[in-house]
Amino acid sequence: MSHSLLFEPNENQFRVHLESDQYAVIKFSIEQDVYVITSTRVPDELQGKGYGKVMMEALLPELEKMAVKVKPVCSYVVHYFNRNPQWAHLLA
Repeated sequence: MSHSLLFEPNENQFRVHLESDQYAVIKFSIEQDVYVITSTRVPDELQGKGYGKVMMEALLPELEKMAVKVKPVCSYVVHYFNRNPQWAHLLA
């Protein structure tokens, strides 16, 4: 299944389509051209089913295409970057 990423700049968030009408939400702010990822949310009923990884696998390639740097503040995203050093080049 493909998990599409929706960029909503007016709301400072990305949404990743997961199942039926459910989405993971990634909130961010922009500070000096750096995307500061402040929070992530997967619907309660989908937590613990690997959708955090799905969310990051949809988000990071898109940020790479956008040629932006990332500063993770959200603990899940910090943990993800620590476990996946192949994305270190995105870190501010």
